[in-house]
Amino acid sequence: MAKILCSLIFLCACFVLSTGARVNHRILSSSTLDHDDATPTGSNFTFVCDPARYASLGIDVSNFAFCDTSLSYEVRAMDLVNQMTLNEKVLQLGNKAYGVPRLGLAEYQWWSEALHGVSNVGPGTFFDDLIPGSTSFPTVITTAAAFNESLWKVIGQAVSTEARAMYNLGRAGLTYWSPNINVVRDPRWGRAIETPGEDPYLVGRYAVNYVRGLQDVEGSENYTDPNSRPLKVSSCCKHYAAYDVDNWKGVERYTFDARVSEQDMVETFLRPFEMCVKDGDVSSVMCSYNRVNGIPTCADPKLLNQTIRGDWDLHGYIVSDCDSLQVMVDNHKWLGDTKEDAVAQALKAGLDLDCGAYYTENVEAAVRQGKVREADIDKSLNFLYVVLMRLGFFDGIPQYNSFGKHDVCSKENIELATEAAREGAVLLKNENDSLPLSTGKVKTLAVIGPHSNATSAMIGNYAGIPCQIITPIEGLSKFAKVDYQMGCSDIACKDESFIFPAMESAKKADATIILAGIDLSIEAESLDRDDLLLPGYQTQLINQVASVSNGPVVLVLMSAGGVDISFAKSNGDIKSILWVGYPGEEGGNAIADVIFGKYNPGGRLPLTWHEADYVDMLPMTSMPLRPIDSLGYPGRTYKFFNGSTVYPFGHGLSYTQFTYKLTSSIRSLDIKLDKYQYCHDLGYENDSFKPSCPAIRVDDSQYNDHFEFEVEVQNAGSKDGSEVVIVYAKPPEGIDATYIKQVIGFKRVFVPAGGSEKVKFEFNASKSLQVVDFNAYSVLPSGGHTIMLGDDIISFPVQIRFC
Repeated sequence: MAKILCSLIFLCACFVLSTGARVNHRILSSSTLDHDDATPTGSNFTFVCDPARYASLGIDVSNFAFCDTSLSYEVRAMDLVNQMTLNEKVLQLGNKAYGVPRLGLAEYQWWSEALHGVSNVGPGTFFDDLIPGSTSFPTVITTAAAFNESLWKVIGQAVSTEARAMYNLGRAGLTYWSPNINVVRDPRWGRAIETPGEDPYLVGRYAVNYVRGLQDVEGSENYTDPNSRPLKVSSCCKHYAAYDVDNWKGVERYTFDARVSEQDMVETFLRPFEMCVKDGDVSSVMCSYNRVNGIPTCADPKLLNQTIRGDWDLHGYIVSDCDSLQVMVDNHKWLGDTKEDAVAQALKAGLDLDCGAYYTENVEAAVRQGKVREADIDKSLNFLYVVLMRLGFFDGIPQYNSFGKHDVCSKENIELATEAAREGAVLLKNENDSLPLSTGKVKTLAVIGPHSNATSAMIGNYAGIPCQIITPIEGLSKFAKVDYQMGCSDIACKDESFIFPAMESAKKADATIILAGIDLSIEAESLDRDDLLLPGYQTQLINQVASVSNGPVVLVLMSAGGVDISFAKSNGDIKSILWVGYPGEEGGNAIADVIFGKYNPGGRLPLTWHEADYVDMLPMTSMPLRPIDSLGYPGRTYKFFNGSTVYPFGHGLSYTQFTYKLTSSIRSLDIKLDKYQYCHDLGYENDSFKPSCPAIRVDDSQYNDHFEFEVEVQNAGSKDGSEVVIVYAKPPEGIDATYIKQVIGFKRVFVPAGGSEKVKFEFNASKSLQVVDFNAYSVLPSGGHTIMLGDDIISFPVQIRFC
């Protein structure tokens, strides 16, 4: 099946070029543009409505209003679609759009990926001798740990520049189905590597910044008509919605029905997508394989037409995950639909584009059978062509014409990849300030473990071919003489015979670096985890090496999801623990820079690291975020779980010490209600005080309810460093079944040794202090809210009163 092949492609490290047939989606011109790096194998592009191109086709371009730039994109797209026959229309509805030769419309391949760099997953992009690779940034979970919005946007800008350069050279498309913004609800989920973590607000802010970096054309961010706003490349937020089970104990995403309360949908699963559409102005959303409450997401009119396009006002198109329509028929067997039934349901629900061939093969028959209107096709094609026009596919965007080979794998982008890996590193433990190591004292290193010589593992999935790869061994060798011992033959570590040579090496070295963890053989798309432990003999390797090491022992972990390393946390022989996620092509340099103090780590965990028995308490398929007391199920994510952890969400240390001082704050808000605003009831726990006006609906809030505060962050240590200030809100006491706390803001600030920086935060109370009640209303509770900085370093009340 196509979907199975798709999954296999995704699981690979993607270092080998696809041998499948490539789709020629570029419109080539006989007269190339004047690019300094144009070559016979790198023909430069032209655009659909180029008069010279039409002349070469023997067609008069003036006959086509869709090429008249004096008209709006909507009018032009309508003109183009109205000239097509039904058969021609349906041939444009798959990821391979076949074009219409008689109208001079070229074919186009919609499917390209750019999760953390331009990828060759999908047929829209490829590498060859002219463009052998692209910059492979750290995986998303790693850059999310930086808690740095400007970093996320700059990475998006770098990726889109490389993408646009490759488009100019005929090696890439303009539409990229990234990022993945599903919230990590369960620590076992295999695709945590692709996401920004477990907090909906953090995930949403990542989405907004990365999308803006990919899409925004400088100077055009605030167009009055968003549907005419030019796009550098088109981004796509996926997978919508409540998708976070891939393959767990035989339960697959292709058949899974996520039973989700409306409360959880609004509060957790939909929030990042709403932020992506409303604040990021993303030009595409991808629906997922699973069902939600019995209905396949790609055929749910409430999720698609009503919510994405109606409530959120998407300026773009909605696309299916690849072969989702086939999955709907063959796997979900939804309503016993025929192929024609399925495509009709999806089109009417608001699905514009099919990643696959179900639309192109079955929509015409569905129309002939009277199951869907041709006008529904017209509507979808209009959305699609407006996006292509905004991208310059029809008219070009001159400011990008100079992009070429020199813009791919540039020195600046490689340095940015290094910086991102440094910023995402999280120092979990550092007893007696064992790190950083001193080059004056540490001349020899024992470098041990299955990730010591990591290459593809650092790149993760949905990757292209990296510009280069710096292994941990190569990075560390720049600071000391390295003796490398595998310790394990691979990540599975099923052979303990490699442990003894590793111990012998550790006995002689000035310091020991153990690089352990997991990889795509443990956590990946279509592969959820069974446990939270290190595989095989890795724990034994770490303990035995640490027990005999001559010098300090540093444990470096590569993973996306959390790992129960309680043994290392409590082991006095292991002085320091550093988590680096999957740090990308420059991972070796970044790891070495942190260990030897060239860079002071400041990252924070974007996930809770649970103890191993957490997964024994509830099945992965249980969707509620809140605890289910009747079943003994604990809550999920830091917002609803109050048990013990290995390391909590937001944990991260530094080589220096920071102190906070609150310099100003607004601690109360009096909100006057008009005659059309009403108090909203809110459930309270027994014996708790309940205000006479418990809450108001956020939708009814039309007033200025902002509050702000300023905090001075002082670096009290002797090393320059960056501090991540995370702001949490805690709701008034006594409200029933709400969150423990939630992130409402964060900023990463650099503070030189001995210096201080003032950081100001401004919040809209209705958005930042809201709770979602059982009936899925977003409400602002009255009473005493608590604002908390970091792990309760500073907290202060904000009193909300309605009058």
